[in-house]
Amino acid sequence: QPQKIIAAIKDSGLRGRGGGGFPTGVKWQSCAEHEGERFIICNADEGDPGAYMDRSILEGDPHTILEGMLIAGLAIGSAQGFIYVRNEYPLAVKRLVTAIRQATDYGLIGNDIAGSGYHFQIRISTGAGAFVCGESTALMASLEGEVGRPRAKYIHTVEKGFRSSPSNLNNVETYANVPVILSKGARWFAELGAPDSTGTKVFSLVGKIRNTGLVEVPMGISLKEIIYDIGNGIPRKKRFKAVQTGGPSGGCIPEEMLDIPVDYQHLAQAGSIMGSGGMIVMDQDTCMVDVARYFLDFLKDESCGQCNPCREGIKRMLQILTHICEGKGKEGDIELLMELSDMVGKFSLCGLGTSAPNPVLTTIRYFRDEYEAHIRDKRCPAGVCKALFHYEIDEIACTGCRLCGLKCPKEAITGEKKKPHKLDPEKCIKCGICYDVCKFDAVVIR
Repeated sequence: QPQKIIAAIKDSGLRGRGGGGFPTGVKWQSCAEHEGERFIICNADEGDPGAYMDRSILEGDPHTILEGMLIAGLAIGSAQGFIYVRNEYPLAVKRLVTAIRQATDYGLIGNDIAGSGYHFQIRISTGAGAFVCGESTALMASLEGEVGRPRAKYIHTVEKGFRSSPSNLNNVETYANVPVILSKGARWFAELGAPDSTGTKVFSLVGKIRNTGLVEVPMGISLKEIIYDIGNGIPRKKRFKAVQTGGPSGGCIPEEMLDIPVDYQHLAQAGSIMGSGGMIVMDQDTCMVDVARYFLDFLKDESCGQCNPCREGIKRMLQILTHICEGKGKEGDIELLMELSDMVGKFSLCGLGTSAPNPVLTTIRYFRDEYEAHIRDKRCPAGVCKALFHYEIDEIACTGCRLCGLKCPKEAITGEKKKPHKLDPEKCIKCGICYDVCKFDAVVIR
């Protein structure tokens, strides 16, 4: 019975795994209460750099997604489902096509499913790779054949979404949790994880960490457990510096906050988001100003350009960050960045713009000293911004092993074997190869 399904999803505490973490059962209930032809949509447009959670599920177990959508369709009274998947995932598309054909052959998709009188069809639609199409209204516009641009949300998509009809949109991982909730029970699922963030979450653990890959952990686990117990810590005896959660518009969390639980509430308090599950680890050689600049550059390119706060605000913030990284920063830039962040976050049309300032705000909040070093001292402490540092060889630490000299592409390092070497700053292009290959920490950043 539809209401029993919705009640089970509510009791489980399942929240959307694609970004905002809205309670899934509440969304289903709201969609079911609105009149008209209803649609079930699966957001498989995974666009975060280095994140492949959805891809793994789509390629490895597509039937779970179909089953989750089928259950959602029965719960809200829908006869039509759509899977919006990235065109860059050809194997996922192939597996989905095969799974839909198999399910149809077994009578699990189509008309009069298992003699129940219930009809449900699923179609696949491929996107062109625009990051903004991960936003619900932009995705639905693209699904309709229109330009993938966000729409104003004065009316929610559960009331007026795809083809101006009630539409329920969840991402791949959210639908994948539905069959197991009905199979094992809402109480079983609710006992996993944290009280307000139940169940498990799949993360893409990448960056400066020994064990990279996809990890599934119970919600509420600490960042420290993920990075050190599962990820096995930072390679090459480097010091952990920060971890960014939530994709390119997520925040950067510093070492002193590694004990916080990974759930929606605590990540938000830290200035970050859960997002779809991206987790990028950074070590001591990462410049946090450059990190903010990098992600703003990505978001600037992916903005649809429809609203002024996002289009112009991100562009101006990126300009300031670029100047800081080039040694052209000036007093007041930090305050201006915070002011622009506030404006972009408050007045942008969609979630891309409202969350875009997160990398800037968190790096200022936790690593303000790095911004000040760039602006006041004209120095990049991490040795990343080329205009703000140079390499030197510590003659006391240098053993004359010749490894740096042999690897240098410009022959800027000279010296006899087993004697301290010298580096010619005129020839040095600051590629960092000597710094990376030196086993004795003799190449230093000044």
